[in-house]
Amino acid sequence: MNLLGALSYGSAAIAFLVLAAVLTAGWRGHGTGSRLILASAVSAVWAALLGLEYWHGNLPQALVPTAEWLRLVVWVFALGGIAQAAGVPRSLGWLSYALCAVGVAFALARLVAGPSALMHAWGGIALVAAGITFPIVGLILIEQLHRNSRAVAQRAVQPLLLGVGGMLMFDLAMYAESLMTQAVTVQTLAIRGFANALCVPAIALAARRNPAWSLDVFVSRHVVFYSTTLMVVGIYLLAMAAVGYLISAFGGRWGELAQLVFLFGAAIVLIVLVASDAVRNRLKVFLNKHFFRNKYDYRVEWLRFVNALEAREVASEARPAMIRAVAQIMGSHFGTLWIRADDEQLFVPVADWGSSRAARPASLPIAADAELVTFLEQRNWIFDLTEYRRSPATYPNLRLPEALAADSGLTIYVPLMHGRRAVGLLGLGPPDAPFVMNFEDRDLLKTVGRHVGTYIAHLEADRRLTESRQFEAYSRMTAFVMHDLKNLLAQLSLVVANAERHRRNPAFVDDTIDTIRNSTDRMTRLVEQLNQGELRSSERPVDLLAMLERVAERTSGREPVPTIHCATASPVVMADPDRLMTAVEHIVRNAQDATPAGGAVRIELSREGERAVIQVSDTGGGMTAEFIRDRLFRPFDSTKGSKGMGIGAYQVRDYVRSLHGDVAVSSTLGGGTRFTVSLPSAAAGRED
Repeated sequence: MNLLGALSYGSAAIAFLVLAAVLTAGWRGHGTGSRLILASAVSAVWAALLGLEYWHGNLPQALVPTAEWLRLVVWVFALGGIAQAAGVPRSLGWLSYALCAVGVAFALARLVAGPSALMHAWGGIALVAAGITFPIVGLILIEQLHRNSRAVAQRAVQPLLLGVGGMLMFDLAMYAESLMTQAVTVQTLAIRGFANALCVPAIALAARRNPAWSLDVFVSRHVVFYSTTLMVVGIYLLAMAAVGYLISAFGGRWGELAQLVFLFGAAIVLIVLVASDAVRNRLKVFLNKHFFRNKYDYRVEWLRFVNALEAREVASEARPAMIRAVAQIMGSHFGTLWIRADDEQLFVPVADWGSSRAARPASLPIAADAELVTFLEQRNWIFDLTEYRRSPATYPNLRLPEALAADSGLTIYVPLMHGRRAVGLLGLGPPDAPFVMNFEDRDLLKTVGRHVGTYIAHLEADRRLTESRQFEAYSRMTAFVMHDLKNLLAQLSLVVANAERHRRNPAFVDDTIDTIRNSTDRMTRLVEQLNQGELRSSERPVDLLAMLERVAERTSGREPVPTIHCATASPVVMADPDRLMTAVEHIVRNAQDATPAGGAVRIELSREGERAVIQVSDTGGGMTAEFIRDRLFRPFDSTKGSKGMGIGAYQVRDYVRSLHGDVAVSSTLGGGTRFTVSLPSAAAGRED
């Protein structure tokens, strides 16, 4: 047991000594940091004295109890300073300082008095009382420290709860046992050093997470890894010993045999775990994520990434900008971008960026169902070709596509995810040496890969939307052309229908020639406008009365024949004569369609201030207000079935509004309909 105690307190002395050295190296002169350094140093001395006591046993009688007192005092003193800096009640801080002063005085008095009878009689009682009082005060300080810390700072305080709180809880339990049983078990005293040593890493982590304590703590990743490994192995061995002891004690006749079998199996498991690369890698990732600074300054990297995405002159440079934005993070000097094709069957190379492009072979397409693509989509992983060639078992049964198997110089492949689906694949050249990809590189590449994937998805959606709008514009123009052709066809059909009966009538022949000439001119202009890709108007002064007379003449072949009424001199407007006449003619023909042969269609021309007003009214069946509001001017909504295209009224209002005019409709069921077209007069237009 003496050997166990010496090892126990020896390990604690070494742990606290290392902690004190590390804290001293990172100390920047702040009081809180100095308190922790003092507490760690005193704890190292205390543990060393107890270790020597177990090993040698000839230390002065008052030395170890004095070290016990001072150890309790300095930890309460350190906690009091930390708690006061965090804003706990000042009364609690002063109470802890007063208690520390009493403790220091008593410790010095005991050291000076030496092995006197009085001190020997009361020293043990006082030490037990201090062993209960100081841990209770320390735990209260820790609780108040955690309670008064902000939500963000609580994470930084939590390791202190585990470290110092664990030591104080152990002491409180030990001294409470001593108070109740008048003795402490030998085993409890012996393993106390191990318990304190296990608390040291948590205290170091708390110091690192709290820069306000003025401690710039840095420990080598390798030191932390191997020390953590040794600590875990030690805990494992202790657990093995405890379970083996229980098996031997309660196993009866076969206890010793079962103990040997268990210890052998546990040793095999330990060897496998220690030798396992997977376990080692997971432990390294855990330590790096939770104990060390990040490899990247993510704020700087993210700002640079966003700036690189936006740094393009034209839209065609967007794809190379994506490659550059990701490549500069890794330090790569070239890359290639694949994007999923519209047919969903292939990832096609769409852009290259960087140097040495001429020296590399042309990139090949990658099948969308390739094993690599499936692997990257399912696991959201980063493919490292160098790692694949060095350790193929990392990517089990993965066959590379031809595009990657070729010597293209690309070594890192990033899936560009949008949701759970890869919309692209980004290949990067090898980063500057020395470079070994770790978890931080992968996490950062996954994050920027998702951002680029979303960016690509948005660009593709914009492209499809633009194409859809282009087709919509083309379809709209085609519908308008077909509507005009339908009107021209109606005129020519009327000529053909009357040709047999009036072919020898000179007036009919002259009218036919005029109609054909007009239709030819309109179709010629229509073809020219189609070649130019848009419907253009040629505006000039239009005499409205003359135009309306022409409309009445062209629609007079149907019943009821429209009549014209003009209460003023003929107004003149600026418009395309053919398009305006076609618009008014459409209104008149619709009125004729809605009115029985015995009804009337009336065309009125008037002025209202600086505007010319054309009213076309009929005595037909009329329309409901809901129909006028919801359907009359909606394109491609026709009440004529296959005979109509449903764009006439829409086209009329669209063209009139392009002339800064307007169309109004009033109608009642059974009471007829009135279309009112108002246009600015040419005089008003010249005044403007």
